[in-house]
Amino acid sequence: MARHWRVSTSTFSSAASSECSTEFVVRQVRRQASTPSARTSAPEKRSWRRSAVGVGGGVSVRPVRSFCAQTLAPRAHSSERRESPNMAPVCVRRILISESVDPCCKKILQENGIEVTEKQNLTKDELVAEIKDYEGLVVRSATKITAEIINAADNLKIIGRAGTGVDNVDVDAATKKGIIVMNTPGGNTVSAAELTCAMIISLSRHVPQAVMSMKAGKWERKKFMGSELYGKVLGIIGLGRIGKEVATRMQSFGMKTIGYDPITPPEVSATWGVEQMSLEQLWPQCDYITVHTPLMPSTTGLLNDATFAECKKGVKVVNCARGGIIDEDALLRALESGQCGGAGLDVFVEEPPKNRALVDHFNVISCPHLGASTREAQARCGQEIALQIVDMLKGRELVGAVNAQVLAHSFSPESHLWIRLGEALGAVLRSCTTSKQPYDQVDITTLGSSLKSSCELLSSAALVGLLKDGSRNGPNLINALTAAKEAGIMVNKKHNNEGYSLIQKACVMELSVNGIKYTATGSIQGDVPVLLDLNGSEFRQPVPLTGNLLFFKAAVTPQLLPTVTGVLATAGAEVQSFSTSATRGGDQWSCIGLSTALSDLAALKSLVKEVAAVSI
Repeated sequence: MARHWRVSTSTFSSAASSECSTEFVVRQVRRQASTPSARTSAPEKRSWRRSAVGVGGGVSVRPVRSFCAQTLAPRAHSSERRESPNMAPVCVRRILISESVDPCCKKILQENGIEVTEKQNLTKDELVAEIKDYEGLVVRSATKITAEIINAADNLKIIGRAGTGVDNVDVDAATKKGIIVMNTPGGNTVSAAELTCAMIISLSRHVPQAVMSMKAGKWERKKFMGSELYGKVLGIIGLGRIGKEVATRMQSFGMKTIGYDPITPPEVSATWGVEQMSLEQLWPQCDYITVHTPLMPSTTGLLNDATFAECKKGVKVVNCARGGIIDEDALLRALESGQCGGAGLDVFVEEPPKNRALVDHFNVISCPHLGASTREAQARCGQEIALQIVDMLKGRELVGAVNAQVLAHSFSPESHLWIRLGEALGAVLRSCTTSKQPYDQVDITTLGSSLKSSCELLSSAALVGLLKDGSRNGPNLINALTAAKEAGIMVNKKHNNEGYSLIQKACVMELSVNGIKYTATGSIQGDVPVLLDLNGSEFRQPVPLTGNLLFFKAAVTPQLLPTVTGVLATAGAEVQSFSTSATRGGDQWSCIGLSTALSDLAALKSLVKEVAAVSI
């Protein structure tokens, strides 16, 4: 439902009570600006009909009807994927590929106007020196992207991992610096699943050991007695893409598949033949166990002395995921005691492993991290990481991001308007509290059912506006929440399906400083973010949040506006728009749009109770 805004500002003067008071204000401003002391080098006939749409342009003083006659209904969201560069969260012109990635990756990036440099086998120091010149970095698993490297990368905007895991990237350090980290979670799924299946089959029939025996000129049929997979129980820890593919393949051998995953719902895994249960229930049932989890504190040493003791004697284990999920020392002890009957290892804690005890054990099959080493997987991963980067830079969508989920809803023209609104609200409150920092708490509330999925995005945008300090590497949507936390600011985010008065969608930002609360409420009018309310005072005419804005709070007197405009004219600032709030307790908030930013507010502080200037 549209809302029409009242335009009366008769409190400025009793003489204006019989006419449209905003017209009166405009005439007063024009009269003040036309006096000899207020004249500037601007053309004699000033235009008061500046566009309120262009970014950074002037805002409208079209006599008050301009906003009064419009509604606050946002423009319709298009379902078409837009390729406007303005929709992209970052700009990347140069990318460094530091490992051997399929040639299609470089080709796709170059075809889309990105300069690509390939430099392999760089040492840490060489990479630290090299990375300063690039906005993007593409790696596989060998390059370790540490905090030191990330902190040296002043221009870096994105790290692309051509593969599944990102444990070779310090994601926390990247997030803190506002760098997107993305991977290709589906690129090597089939290859990793097939290698896992090959390990299970080889363990059941001692295939590698028999091959080596034959190459040594021996014929040892009795030594390599195996067992069928048919009817055996396979326990799958981690039921994501790879775990699912392993399950469906091994079921074709007649294996019973059971599993555990804290995320995948049991009813989902049941549709592809995996019965979920707790780990305590799983260990004693398994003839074979394969792990497909990321390496994190909760999965490090998942199979250890205690869990091996709960397993069947002779259980066989496979790890084609990440070194460290299986405790290597515990595995060796289980192999020596016979509690573990064999292990298939494609990954190790240290690669290549210096401790050869596991690799040299007769019942261990080992590979040099070959899970993704197929031509198809490498081509797929190289293609996918390139296409993901291009899609992001073209403003289409964000796929595979592991630390920038907040950007998922930012790829539409309407979303960018709300991002601009959030940043503008943060900037307004920052300007109103400049001398009262540090901040204690920020509450961001989205209003209206259609903004439910945008609460996280608007909250981050508002924090960007609040915390921006003008530095080159200031906060962005990726690291705003982290920056707020480090600054000791408590951030609360919530959503309310009800709108703001008659407006269907709005955002409310409340800032607490030393126990004092400051609030700003905004929405979108046409293509322009607007301020509806400041510190509980509702503006009669919504304030377009663009350009150079001067906010001030003062008691209502007939002399206030002429005096203020006189100060502005002396400073060479041309008035481009004007709006006032309803009166509260005898005070009123006003906003003047200016042609230039005011650097010194000293002359105004003696005239008003509060004053703030912000450029948006």
